[in-house]
Amino acid sequence: MPPRPPPTHFLCIPLVTGTSRHQLSASLGSFKADVTSPDSFGVPEQAIRPVGTIHLTLGVMSFPKNEGLENAVSLLKTLIPRQILASATTTSMGECAPEPTQQSAKATEPTGPSSPLLSVTLRGLHSIQLASQSSVLYALPVDQDGTLLKFCESVRSTFQEAGLMTEENRPLLLHTTIMNTIYVKGRDRRGGGHGKKKKEKLTLDARGIIDRYDDFVWMEDVPVEKIAICKMGAKKQEDDDEAYEVEAEINFA
Repeated sequence: MPPRPPPTHFLCIPLVTGTSRHQLSASLGSFKADVTSPDSFGVPEQAIRPVGTIHLTLGVMSFPKNEGLENAVSLLKTLIPRQILASATTTSMGECAPEPTQQSAKATEPTGPSSPLLSVTLRGLHSIQLASQSSVLYALPVDQDGTLLKFCESVRSTFQEAGLMTEENRPLLLHTTIMNTIYVKGRDRRGGGHGKKKKEKLTLDARGIIDRYDDFVWMEDVPVEKIAICKMGAKKQEDDDEAYEVEAEINFA
């Protein structure tokens, strides 16, 4: 069986908006100043993700030479987020029958300037690997009644059923990457006996960082505005931030 082609694009909910940018700039800025300090944890600055890259990934796609990308863009434009959310809300309520919560209220209240269809709060810090040997730290969205997850799973399934998205055969873990040591330069080492360079994974003991930021709020009550298909590989911006190139997007409302 031929190897799976590397991903070139991803489907996501962008979390950098006019409402969230100030919150994220402040929270990520204070986090970076703290954990990169030699008097604190000494994390390399390049490991902290730039504000413009913050998003929730729904799934990855592979379009070598952009072949098939137009099909994904066309499918994205057929989505009606309001209807998908209504179905997700009904499913969540039917399965769990929970008491009304702040999160579910935001998803079901009538729409208007002060009542977004769905909003996101990012809290805490977790490790992909063992916390004592970590290379990736991420924050989770608060989703007490599961509405956000159900919505994202439904959108992801639409692309998977169309054969446009890789099926990973594992539950969707909605998260936002806060730190990733893969972006730290100077990790090359010689290997393989042919003079080729290989990337050496940089791991850190992140137990103290996770404990300190266990209940930290990165952003709060930020309305979801768009669903987007983005190109892999964040690019430098004029303001020294970084962001992913958007191939296509739709408004949430």
